Amino acid sequence: MEWLIVAIAFLGLLTAVGVKLADLLSRRSDKEFDVEDAVVTAGSDCSTCTGENSKCEQDCMLEAAVRDIEYFDDEELDVYARRPSCDYSDDEAEQFRQVFETMRQEEVAAWCRSLNLRGIELPDQVKDEVMLLREN
Repeated sequence: MEWLIVAIAFLGLLTAVGVKLADLLSRRSDKEFDVEDAVVTAGSDCSTCTGENSKCEQDCMLEAAVRDIEYFDDEELDVYARRPSCDYSDDEAEQFRQVFETMRQEEVAAWCRSLNLRGIELPDQVKDEVMLLREN
């Protein structure tokens, strides 16, 4: 008999929690849409991210993560994946510089995202040049 009372009490408690959870979820869905919570849609142009707005950069990185990685005729740089930016020789950094110097300014941000998605860190020797062009 005690087990029956405990089981009924447990079911009552479980029902109360379920009703409360359903109420909270319905209130949340009724809440007015906040523009700050908007996510960049797939049709957005991430080339407009200037680096000043970290939310734009994060949203574009998330968007890029679900698409195929874009290459900039730089497949040879894949050998540097998972390598710290401070461990490049000047000759290795020159390979990055050669790819970088063939780009248009509007391609630099997308190239940086591509490298990031591929697990490739920019060598310290070229970071300043890339960031300067990216910010202009």
